[in-house]
Amino acid sequence: MASSMRSLFSDHGRYVESFRRFLSHSTEHQCMQEFMDKKLPGIIARIGDTKSEIKILSIGGGAGEIDLQIVSKVQAQYPGVCINNEVVEPSAEQIAKYKELVAKTSNLENVKFAWHNETSSEYQRRMLEKKEVQKWDFIHMIQMLYYVKDIPATLKFFHSLLGTNAKILIIVVSGSSGWDKLWRKYGSRLPQDDLCLYVTSDDLTQMLDNLGLKYECYDFLSTLDISDCFTDGNETSDLLWDFLTETCNFNATAPPDLKAELVKDLQEPEFSTKKEGKVLFNNNLSFIVIGA
Repeated sequence: MASSMRSLFSDHGRYVESFRRFLSHSTEHQCMQEFMDKKLPGIIARIGDTKSEIKILSIGGGAGEIDLQIVSKVQAQYPGVCINNEVVEPSAEQIAKYKELVAKTSNLENVKFAWHNETSSEYQRRMLEKKEVQKWDFIHMIQMLYYVKDIPATLKFFHSLLGTNAKILIIVVSGSSGWDKLWRKYGSRLPQDDLCLYVTSDDLTQMLDNLGLKYECYDFLSTLDISDCFTDGNETSDLLWDFLTETCNFNATAPPDLKAELVKDLQEPEFSTKKEGKVLFNNNLSFIVIGA
């Protein structure tokens, strides 16, 4: 590995920029929306039974786009019931965007919001020190378990916070996705960073089996348009390469042989499909639901 290659997570601004480019070029949020429309109502059908308030805990809530979709589904299921929505998010910038989104969203009169600028591990430590366990009706962890050092301990802790009829929803990349193949084949040649783990739904379901927790897993199709990656010299190409490889300025710092191999592989059927002149990377997502 060339010494000049460094992790994308060493530059927060660059990471946020590349993540936003990933969102604009993928069907990530549309895929989540499809799950929210088709599956979520059934999953949350009993979480608020006989309760005067429904407590939702968002771990890694980001800028809130998906969180507010979840809140609206809970509101539709339990009209008029008060909702307490607490958010744990380590990025102050994302929290600011989340607050802006709440301010301009209507129909949130019965929802109380609270934000905690911390990681899930910091939240866990703080709760354990307080010694008073707050129970929750719905906990969701969307695309954030990659940034947790001890995933089984995290799953066990948050499962212990579930109230009656409560559920946890976890969203991660599917074991059938191109990410799984990419990480397995190239992970050792890309910048190693203890801030981010390569983890897919296959790893998670194995952990849940080991913990003896009951769950259901749903896979939904998603793609990332990486066509720009094969055209040099444009900003989208640079940012998507950074996101795919979790490397800061990959195009400028990667060894030519590594880049050449990736250019070839990413166009192969195990990673991507070709459609209407576009190269669509397999970004399939898994939605894992754990019961109390």
